[in-house]
Amino acid sequence: MNPFSRHSGVCVLEFPKAASLLDFRFYQIRFYETTLIELAPSILSADFARLGEQVRAAGEGGGSVVHVDIMDGHFVPNLTIGPPVVKALRQVTKLPLDCHLMIENPDEFIPAFAEAGADWISVHQEACRHLNRTLHLIKSHNCLAGAVINPATPVDTLAEVLDLVDYVLVMSVNPGFGGQKFIPGTLHKMRRLAEIRGQRGLTYRIEVDGGVALDTVGDVVRAGGEILVAGNAVFGNGDPRKNAEALLKAATEAALIKV
Repeated sequence: MNPFSRHSGVCVLEFPKAASLLDFRFYQIRFYETTLIELAPSILSADFARLGEQVRAAGEGGGSVVHVDIMDGHFVPNLTIGPPVVKALRQVTKLPLDCHLMIENPDEFIPAFAEAGADWISVHQEACRHLNRTLHLIKSHNCLAGAVINPATPVDTLAEVLDLVDYVLVMSVNPGFGGQKFIPGTLHKMRRLAEIRGQRGLTYRIEVDGGVALDTVGDVVRAGGEILVAGNAVFGNGDPRKNAEALLKAATEAALIKV
């Protein structure tokens, strides 16, 4: 069952100035295609000594997906976590676990992450020799399948699988490390993906990962970003709940049309 929420028609909303942050969570609606905007806190920047606590706090602040960055030290110059951490997370949250595989030979590890509790699994176009086959493998394990493109990879490289993917993840930084600055040149990819989706009548979502923060989230949403991955902006400083609320509020405001 696909947990993505999509709505038909056009929605034009005016949000009361005195509304609370909880009210903004109710109005998480993209007006362009009236598609739900979601915040996906990335645990890459979380305090792993208090991981369960921090994930719960981010969820209370409006995070609706938990983004899990899997790095192997080969495809990207960093080494993070494996299926055991995903399995542990599964025990402390009911939110979907979005496993982003920044690894070589992802086909070898997809079954293990699915068994550990992943709900969504995305793989890099650059790492897959047979991307169509890999996406089908993900779906065969009852997970949503996503394709990822790095900043230097054109959208057109995904043309033949856009009817197969559940979501496309646009990297707005070079993968490997948290806390990097957003690359503005990636915005045109989000616009292009939204354009292709409309032209071809497809249903994939557009996820964005890298440098998503209070000063960039408006541009991301207006360009077509719908699932907003944020690590440092949520877990870097202060209270993850309040940080998530503030980021989601900014994203929602950017997506609303005043009457």
